[in-house]
Amino acid sequence: MATNQDFFVIKAKENGVHVIGLTRGTDTRFHHTEKLDKGEVMLAQFTEHTSAIKVRGKAVILTRHGVVDTTE
Repeated sequence: MATNQDFFVIKAKENGVHVIGLTRGTDTRFHHTEKLDKGEVMLAQFTEHTSAIKVRGKAVILTRHGVVDTTE
């Protein structure tokens, strides 16, 4: 299993933040969704099946590359 071992953190700043996993391969599709409420934290990583993650709503995303605040 070839995966990137780096984890990233998503912290919801409001209720109803959606985290959507997108598949790897020739056809990119949604394959997993989570709904976070204010203050909830999700730790995630990319895998052989997940090539991208979409965050919808107000959240802070922490990675080794820096911090992204979706409200800025």
